[in-house]
Amino acid sequence: MAETRLQAVRRQLGYKAEDVIKMLLRRADSLAVPVMSATSLKTKLSRWENGREAVSQPYRRLFRDVYGRTNEELGFPEEEVNDEADELISRLALARSVDAETVEIFKRQVDQARHVDRRFGGVALLDQLRSNIEQIQSLLGFSTMHGQRQALAGVLTEASALAGWEALDRNAIRQAWEHHETAKAAAREAGSPLLLAHSTAQQAFILIDLGEVDSAVGQLAEARALADRTAPPVLRAWVAAAHGEGLAAAGQRDDALRAFDSADSHLPTDPVDPALPFLFLGGAHLDRWRGNALSKLGEPDAIQRLTDALPRLPSDFIRAKTGMLVDLAFAFAAAGDRDASLDYARQARRLAAQIKSDRQLRRLGGLILPGSSISDIA
Repeated sequence: MAETRLQAVRRQLGYKAEDVIKMLLRRADSLAVPVMSATSLKTKLSRWENGREAVSQPYRRLFRDVYGRTNEELGFPEEEVNDEADELISRLALARSVDAETVEIFKRQVDQARHVDRRFGGVALLDQLRSNIEQIQSLLGFSTMHGQRQALAGVLTEASALAGWEALDRNAIRQAWEHHETAKAAAREAGSPLLLAHSTAQQAFILIDLGEVDSAVGQLAEARALADRTAPPVLRAWVAAAHGEGLAAAGQRDDALRAFDSADSHLPTDPVDPALPFLFLGGAHLDRWRGNALSKLGEPDAIQRLTDALPRLPSDFIRAKTGMLVDLAFAFAAAGDRDASLDYARQARRLAAQIKSDRQLRRLGGLILPGSSISDIA
């Protein structure tokens, strides 16, 4: 019997069936959704994965949340859409009702999602963000006023870029790429080189994860050129640092360090820009980023940079902390310190499992401890 998409996603993520059942039940409990017992769910999961029975609601929603995948990626049918003329008239009327207050509500929703995401990860947000994106896209697609379209497109860019980053963290690579394509197209519609530069640079990290490092460096250079022409200092600093990480991944040590020096020089005294709420470079953030690059380059300074930055990282940046712990595990492994590498790897694994960061778990899967194997950190 051919493997179903639902089964393929579970295997890709490396989840055992019993773990999936526990995650489904926890997610259902958090949403106050009534579901069957664990015993019944075990039988159902087998039938669903073998294609003997279609997944019904509310389980489709639960699977989307715990796997971070779309209906299409899980093999679920898409929702039916009424495309009759009266529906079109209704949608046009709804789009005309969008005003500045509506756009501000969408912005607040995205900002709230951003705050929840960095603390708890995307498990509770990715499906919700996809729904918000569809809603904004629907309004944008039926809007006939230029100013209104630009405002909606700006919010769509931020929502899609955030969803793309969350999808990457869930190791949903194709979904992450498509969200960033949406973000870039929306940035062009919004007429915002700033949003386009950010979305273009962020998308390049997908290429790095895929091993397409040269393409990533080229895309980051393109984003940096966009930012250098028009952007405020904090965005120029962010894109320079992003370029530095790409160059480090490519093994271009001197160019990478120069890029981070450029980021330092551009970073303003007050790095908080209300117009760019998705950028964080103050305090420990730029230092941890440079530490990540030094770790990629195998530089001994990576350990000092990261250990200095770790206690200064704000407590709500749990995803960032997870990444730093992984970086430290690799840095200490490169230095031959097995015990320290093992300690940081275990800390990272616990946090990554807590926020369902499949990306960081995958990174840990490539860690080789001095004189042992990755199984020691499980």
